[in-house]
Amino acid sequence: MDLSIMIPELLKALPLTLAITFTAMIAGFLLALIATTFRVRRIPVLSQLADLYVSYARSVPVVLQLFVAFYGLPLVVALFEVEDFVSPNVAAMVGLSLYHGGYLSEVLRPAYLAVERGQHDAADSLGYTFLQKILRVVGPQAVHIALPGYGNSIIYLIHNVALVMYIGAADVMATAHLVMERDYNQYQFETYLVLAVIYSLLCLVAWIVVRFFETRNAKFTPNTAPAKATMMASV
Repeated sequence: MDLSIMIPELLKALPLTLAITFTAMIAGFLLALIATTFRVRRIPVLSQLADLYVSYARSVPVVLQLFVAFYGLPLVVALFEVEDFVSPNVAAMVGLSLYHGGYLSEVLRPAYLAVERGQHDAADSLGYTFLQKILRVVGPQAVHIALPGYGNSIIYLIHNVALVMYIGAADVMATAHLVMERDYNQYQFETYLVLAVIYSLLCLVAWIVVRFFETRNAKFTPNTAPAKATMMASV
């Protein structure tokens, strides 16, 4: 197979892969923030629902979560008498957002709890609200702790985007299979090798970005965070 023909075909599907990834990344992060807030504050009922959601996201295979989203969303939309707009792409974004949010919550919650208890008490003694405490004292330290796990969660998300082909989304993996079928499955090795390079580059970019923020946030390491937090609390 001529790579000059195959690679452009795969790259045409790359924007959809990136759109699904970024949507799931952003929506999942927001879901993780909400779920983590409910869980660390132990809000009655809501914290139990958040625990149930995280358990679902972490326990159910990702491909099964995609099928649940694909077949379940039309039923939910029908309850509100809204015209069916659910496509494989939308289902893929919803399914992966739910997965990523639940997984990421188990990265954020331990990071929050790992911050020295004295930092929490100092912020509470100054009369900070929960949001102020997160933004000015606890948050910067928790971010430093959570960044390695967050980087891993993004890489796992990139890997799992390859599963959306099973619900009909025409991402890079699905396009690769169409290319191979068109050529009577004669060039599997070349096609999968190109796919491996594409996914490796995506993961490499994600790793570089996370490493950049880890380096930039290094001033909030456990050794320097108490002094920094005290200074921030006095502002």
